[in-house]
Amino acid sequence: MTERRIDTPHGEARLVTARARSPYATLLLSHGAGVGIDTADLEALAKHLPHNGITVVRLEQPWRVAGKKVATPPPTLDAGLTAAAQQLRSKSPLVIGGRSAGARSAARCAHDLGAAGCLALAFPLHPPGKPEKSRLHELRGARVPTLVIQGEKDTMGRPDEFPQETDLAVVPAADHSFKVAKSAPVSQQDVLEIIVESTLEWLTREIVGNERPA
Repeated sequence: MTERRIDTPHGEARLVTARARSPYATLLLSHGAGVGIDTADLEALAKHLPHNGITVVRLEQPWRVAGKKVATPPPTLDAGLTAAAQQLRSKSPLVIGGRSAGARSAARCAHDLGAAGCLALAFPLHPPGKPEKSRLHELRGARVPTLVIQGEKDTMGRPDEFPQETDLAVVPAADHSFKVAKSAPVSQQDVLEIIVESTLEWLTREIVGNERPA
């Protein structure tokens, strides 16, 4: 695991990289609006994907590096993500992703950054209790192969609220933070395994394709 600071139009950001020995893809991930890159889902991806040929780079946005508690406006997140992508030097396909606000930013930026795919963890389809304020246009705007990993009980967008054509992996009994109750049919460890396995299967199928040896 290595880390470095980079300049963005809105301050200094931090990149934490878990490298695969011979990467078949590079996954750039940004975090949510009230948390950092140390959420359990992002850490699980950074821990397990490199062993399967995927380099994982986590972007800590400038607002978080500066010690602020709330994210700055969406355009600043996009600028940070763009600056991070431009810093990466990789011959492998680049996949842009993130969780919650980071997922929205990834979808908004994926096409313009020439990404091979977009990974949307806990995509906030709408504010809680306000389905009429849909953000579906952002998800569709990715215009690249996109996987949405969504908690079954996410109040910001249940799986059945997404269009039928959405490539969707459902995490049973999980909320927007991918947390499950103790009485749930799956454990918190099961949740992380579902996220990692769904991501890896999708990357192998949609992004890596024939580049990965049999």
